[in-house]
Amino acid sequence: MAEPGDALDRLVQAVRSSAKYAGISEDFVQRVGAAELSKRRSLKEAIKATKNKLHQVGGAYLGAAGDYPRWLAALQDAAAQGNPALRDACRAVMAHHASTRERLPILETFFAETLADIAPVTSILDVASGLNPLAVPWMPLAPGAIYTACDIYHDMMDFVGAFLALTGVAGRAFVCDAVYDPPDQRAQIAFILKTLPCLEQVDKSAGLRLLDAVRADYALVSFPARSLGGRDKGMSAHYEARLRELLTERRWPVQRFAFETELAFLVDKRGDSAAS
Repeated sequence: MAEPGDALDRLVQAVRSSAKYAGISEDFVQRVGAAELSKRRSLKEAIKATKNKLHQVGGAYLGAAGDYPRWLAALQDAAAQGNPALRDACRAVMAHHASTRERLPILETFFAETLADIAPVTSILDVASGLNPLAVPWMPLAPGAIYTACDIYHDMMDFVGAFLALTGVAGRAFVCDAVYDPPDQRAQIAFILKTLPCLEQVDKSAGLRLLDAVRADYALVSFPARSLGGRDKGMSAHYEARLRELLTERRWPVQRFAFETELAFLVDKRGDSAAS
């Protein structure tokens, strides 16, 4: 019988040999895999369960592997033509990720409305960002604003970092594990967009842990209003109830914003020390 360490190594190798999961942080795969190994009867079952968790966290939203070199080339060409062309190119790329694709119909108003009270925004920490940083042209950013993005995909974060540099936005993109090791960068606002349900698929306590851990004055937290298949299923009411439950013992003022495809909450964390 294989030793536990050998089994985990074999699990990680098996999972990351798939093109769908090759770009995911190895540390994250190890943590998810170790948890599944402790619960499953065999290595085969643990591998299948690990892939399922990774699909729920990210794979279901990106689908096929991103064509990052081609996308970056298209963005570079568009940037040379000016802002209208760049916006069109950003929209085209964001359509390749389910989360940002759902936001496209409300892109003109989503950030303008949710961030109106704190604009111009000086710094952002975008947790589990996906391709959301490509929405920068629609955000009310202050001159010299710093944008920090993180996600579990190495190739995606390389692409996002190149995009930020291309558009002259200060900041960086890096790989992070928001479930087990939330980022600790300081920012005016943390974006936690359609992220909590994904994290809680892996660890039920991850949502509150992330909300507590982010070092930001505000958190913009959002949830999908419909399933990936486009069905309502009472999701908005369910997710709002879940957020209110998480914040039961936190005296953080919350503003609610309802959009066609997304439900958002601006959480004011500045009262954190006074409340605790």
